[in-house]
Amino acid sequence: MSTAVEVSRTERAWSVLDSVLDPEVPALSVRDLGIIREVLSHDDGLEVVVTPTYSGCPATEVIAESICSALDAAGLGPTRVTQRRAPAWTTDWISDAGRTKLREYGIAPPGQCAPDAALATVRVMARNVACPRCGSLQTERLSAFGSTACKSLYRCIACREPFEHFKPI
Repeated sequence: MSTAVEVSRTERAWSVLDSVLDPEVPALSVRDLGIIREVLSHDDGLEVVVTPTYSGCPATEVIAESICSALDAAGLGPTRVTQRRAPAWTTDWISDAGRTKLREYGIAPPGQCAPDAALATVRVMARNVACPRCGSLQTERLSAFGSTACKSLYRCIACREPFEHFKPI
């Protein structure tokens, strides 16, 4: 293949990946979530390199199948998904658009982790979690776990609405 064809195919693949939704948080695409590390064009098809949000994530297989199905349906396959576990995924990889989509979906987005995660203080509870509905910082954690292990359950004291918070890692 020529380089121009490879670039075009890769760019189209990235565009298709914008439509592949995370099954646990369907407000986000896999690109918004920041788990797509690379899209590589080979003579025998595409390779999509994915870093799972964590090694025990139950959605990993579904995400891989969704990626392959979407790219194959767009005529870009055959597609294979390769997992890259290092460096480990961090919520810092969620795009700004993804953070906005989380908030609009009713989930408080995670705060930014420290620039140098190795030197960061690990906190059991997030601080200053803003309500995604009214923006108030007067919130309280009700449970360390929400509908999935990556979220916790909060309540806004100001508007009295419950909401989930995507945990920063």
